[in-house]
Amino acid sequence: MTDLPSFDLSGSTALVTAAGRGLGHAIAVALAAAGADVAIGLRDVATGADLVAEIEALGRRALPLQMDVSDLAQVRTAVDAAVAHLGGIDILVNNAGIAPGNPAEEVTEADVAATLQVNVTGTFFTSQYVGRHMIARGGGRIVMIGSQAGTVALPGESVYCMSKAAVAHLARCLAVEWGPHGITVNTVAPTFIETPGTEPALADPGFRADVIERIAALHRIGRPMEVAGAVVFLVSPAASLITGHTLMVDGGWTVR
Repeated sequence: MTDLPSFDLSGSTALVTAAGRGLGHAIAVALAAAGADVAIGLRDVATGADLVAEIEALGRRALPLQMDVSDLAQVRTAVDAAVAHLGGIDILVNNAGIAPGNPAEEVTEADVAATLQVNVTGTFFTSQYVGRHMIARGGGRIVMIGSQAGTVALPGESVYCMSKAAVAHLARCLAVEWGPHGITVNTVAPTFIETPGTEPALADPGFRADVIERIAALHRIGRPMEVAGAVVFLVSPAASLITGHTLMVDGGWTVR
């Protein structure tokens, strides 16, 4: 009988960046619910107690780590600590990202530098540091949290859109380069999701109505666990033949 697809992550270890709130929090909890022990990267490690308790309540180990991905020394230290305390890293979710909005004609050098440092440079070197461990272990799963902004244009978000397009293409490049080592690399690209980060923009009734209209098929704002479910799928044994792919979690926005 052909083996049935498995979504069980029991015995796996995961590292999630920017896990303190929003998508990162949901992804960390969903991975733990599927059976993984989770290292949680935090810009301020003192803020992780509630998430640690939530993961431990699911019977999994949780390791809070000081990990501001704009500081590559912190990234290296956090990756080494996760490997040392959890015995390795099987799954990496690159969730950290920022989105300072500005009309293109008003974007400053500081805007560009800060966005690329977190969204592109931090993502690349986190992947590199973890990738080295995965190569030595003979495999692994990496998921980038991209955005529909990497595919469609969002006015006032030119630098963010550019950075998320770079992240999706980085995933394709790493998928090809690291595939022979048994590593899959994919991107999950959400639409607007109800998180603390999107709350200020979505509080504007006109903006919210426009977003809901543009989410062409479902006409509603997404929820964090709907993104987390896509991540769990891509890092599970069921997705073992999927790599270099961008999975849109956008309610139909980009098919319009």
